Amino acid sequence: MTDSAKFDTLLVESRVFKPIKEFSKGAHIKSMAAYRKMYNESVRAPAKFWGKVANEFHWFKKWKKVLDWKEPHAKWFVGGTTNISYNCLDRHLTTWRKNKAALVWEGEPGDSRTLTYQELHREVCKFANAMKNVGIKKGDRVIIYMPQTPEAAIAMLACARIGAPHSVVFAGFSANSLKDRILDTEATAVLTADGGFRRGNIVPLKASADEAIAECPSVKSVIVLRRTNNEITMKEGRDHWWHVLMQTASADCPAAKLGSEHPLYILYTSGTTGKPKGIVHTTGGYMCGTYLTSKYVFDLKDEDTYWCTADIGWVTGHSYIIYGPMLNGATSVMYEGAPNHPGPGRFWEIVEKYKINIFYTAPTAIRAFMKWGDEHPNSCDLSSLRLLGTVGEPINPEAWMWYRNVIGKKKCPIVDTWWQTETGTIMITPLPGATPTKPGTATLPFFGVVPDVVTPDGESVGPEGGGLLVVRKPWPAMLRTIWGDDKRYRKQYWSDIKGCYFTGDGARKDKDGYVWIMGRVDDVINIAGHRLGTMEVESALVAHPDVAEAACVGIPHEIKGECIAAFVTMKGENRKNVALEKELGQWVVKEIGAIARPDYMRFSAALPKTRSGKIMRRLLRDIASGSDQVGDTTTLEDVSVLQSLQQYQDE
Repeated sequence: MTDSAKFDTLLVESRVFKPIKEFSKGAHIKSMAAYRKMYNESVRAPAKFWGKVANEFHWFKKWKKVLDWKEPHAKWFVGGTTNISYNCLDRHLTTWRKNKAALVWEGEPGDSRTLTYQELHREVCKFANAMKNVGIKKGDRVIIYMPQTPEAAIAMLACARIGAPHSVVFAGFSANSLKDRILDTEATAVLTADGGFRRGNIVPLKASADEAIAECPSVKSVIVLRRTNNEITMKEGRDHWWHVLMQTASADCPAAKLGSEHPLYILYTSGTTGKPKGIVHTTGGYMCGTYLTSKYVFDLKDEDTYWCTADIGWVTGHSYIIYGPMLNGATSVMYEGAPNHPGPGRFWEIVEKYKINIFYTAPTAIRAFMKWGDEHPNSCDLSSLRLLGTVGEPINPEAWMWYRNVIGKKKCPIVDTWWQTETGTIMITPLPGATPTKPGTATLPFFGVVPDVVTPDGESVGPEGGGLLVVRKPWPAMLRTIWGDDKRYRKQYWSDIKGCYFTGDGARKDKDGYVWIMGRVDDVINIAGHRLGTMEVESALVAHPDVAEAACVGIPHEIKGECIAAFVTMKGENRKNVALEKELGQWVVKEIGAIARPDYMRFSAALPKTRSGKIMRRLLRDIASGSDQVGDTTTLEDVSVLQSLQQYQDE
């Protein structure tokens, strides 16, 4: 982090959209007055506020103290014992929800399944016993390396049921990435499948798992789901077929009574160096946080069919496909495949098929939909949609407007949510029945969250000033540590700004107190003493009618210190074009000023992204700087994108 006092903010966005009256009438939170009343209660008396939330769940033993805070470590609901799997499943079985759809699944080839809460409970109990039967016990770390199938959700809930912390590894990761995570967690078991489907191809998961496990002596058992029927090797004594174990497993498995701070899962997220770090989330606080954010941010109702398009390999999938929706007794849709297979209208066909009411996706996907053309969503019946959400990175205003107009038909509120793997739950967000929205801002903090925008000395910046985004008070779903490396946890998150959790993001607050995320501090560009967030320049470029997507990075400049290198994907042809480069440069000058004009522009059919859809600016910086070596690429979705960019440089 640099020592500069603040960020320069140049992007101006003046459009405001008030909540839709009809939506507000039926919303859980109907007005800003109601929001402010609850928010003030949550920050002035957090123990009372969160204690009331926790009382909605089943506890085997009630807590003695809501919060024990000794910076930088929090303990929530101290002395209480509970089980998140029980609260996701068992507590619904004594209500009418036992026969309600819990999980609606669509496979990439077109196969589908629906599991009621009663059916899901039975499958989870049986698989929990199957795991116990091969020697998996409370406290054992279990790696889940599976395609996006109902069994992946069953595996997570079964691990939670017996108290075995799970670590989900995205099924697109390589054997090396998997090996690193097994070694770090010292996992005793790996749950995988023969393969998974991706864009019509089979991803050979068992083969990758075998390669990884060969160097992981801690693994004693491997359970394999039959999904694609490709040929695999089974190692006798270690490997077990999922369906064979389930044939003899009992459907009776009482949930383990777990301490509120018992580790629920370890999820790996990239560091600035490319070395992943294992974020630890525990049980009670995470349960309360995912429950309440799901209820209020998505205005979840019993009759809703809700679809979060994320993969369960990411925290969004943990919190907002599995735990949050099921704690609310919601119907959660899960899709196995890619958004453009077999064609670019696949998501909208699913919305039409299942009459989706709530749709939660990433800005990267939205920009891809824009590029593919309006004809795809326009050819489907999207009238069931009542709320739209975005997650993963700041959304540029033009993508926000497209989402509102083309997908939401101007009748759906948009919740632009800011949060992280580390925070566990949504932190800054509109509430759809209450908050006036502005394209490109996550707006205001959720209950119990106290964010601030500060200088490196920890002083709050004024309205419209840019700075570092921090959180000043603990919240229930916060990370507890980095697995096996508490020293790194302290240094990474608690050493930069005294007394605060440092998010790593730059931000500004406008005159209404709305928070605008400006991108990672590592992605800030320092031009002749002006610190510009990459999000602002990227938003200006994407506002051009012919630009589909853009990413900007800073590279060394002998006069200005740094200059802007822009990587641009056009809606049409992507090749070197001096006239277009000049036009886009002038466009940026018109949008936000001459200081933001890119010195260097490259056109590309695609940008390098992680498998969760985030642009890997670290790799773009290496390319733009002319480096022969690029950093860690294990989380890169498509290596060919990187190769084409490197070839472009050589032309």
